[in-house]
Amino acid sequence: MKNIRGYETFVRVEPLHKGWSSDQKYYIETAEGRRLLLRIADSSEYSRKKAEFAMMGQVAALGVPMSHPVDFGICDHGKSVYLLLTWCEGEDAELVLPRLTEQEQYRLGKQSGEILKRIHSLPAPEEKEEWSSRFNRKASHKIAKYQACGIKLNGDDEMIGYIENNRHLLSGRLQCCQHGDYHVGNMIISGENTLSIIDFNRFDFGDPWEEFNRIVWSAAVSPPFATGQLDGYFGGKPPLEFFRLLIFYISSNLLSSIPWAIPFGKEEIDTMKKQAEEVLGWFDNMKNPVPTWYWQERNESMK
Repeated sequence: MKNIRGYETFVRVEPLHKGWSSDQKYYIETAEGRRLLLRIADSSEYSRKKAEFAMMGQVAALGVPMSHPVDFGICDHGKSVYLLLTWCEGEDAELVLPRLTEQEQYRLGKQSGEILKRIHSLPAPEEKEEWSSRFNRKASHKIAKYQACGIKLNGDDEMIGYIENNRHLLSGRLQCCQHGDYHVGNMIISGENTLSIIDFNRFDFGDPWEEFNRIVWSAAVSPPFATGQLDGYFGGKPPLEFFRLLIFYISSNLLSSIPWAIPFGKEEIDTMKKQAEEVLGWFDNMKNPVPTWYWQERNESMK
């Protein structure tokens, strides 16, 4: 860490352990009173982290409230790569939202949808593979990996059946820059009830609507927030085509969550099983594309 530019100004270095990233994370205070976030990864991730730093710069230039990129480079005598970012003041959104009124939750949800729309204004590189072939292959891989893992979800037949019967929905979808993990767990709410976005380390390029595959985490914490996110993104009620693709992407994600959870043990497996049962209830066993938490009549009363 000592050969990070500006290290001599660090007067407080505090390790952070929250989250699933393999990055080492530290809260930093400098002699000048700046508060920063330091992320350190293995040098094998140099290209990926360089791209992440550049992408964050592009997103920040759009006026997105977020951790702004400050510096990027090699440290630990070439063994590691680091990103230095501004610190987002506030508290985790998943903790704050339940303490707020439904109207305030909805307002912040709308703000999150408008922010996401801004992120999605950045196009994907032209050389990216066509989305339908790319994600159909990905979905097939997820199904095969799930079927081979030995642990089953209630309702998996409905999820797999929905994917197989709706692969055509992927045809012609345009691609853009994605945050990659957009939900309340990666959002900060300040004391003035304003939103900031953190953790861009899973950024990708793909169908903008696929980004909503993580909305299950937000809806579980705050249905008004999740509803507001959709209304803010679409400028009103989303089209039915969106909801049909939403089930497709969520189903694909749920199936892959079990192989992902197995190395972390029973607690994480049970969490994913519980989430799958909740999602099945929201979509009436994948028969109704509009989730039960999205309630248009309530939306009107909150505007």
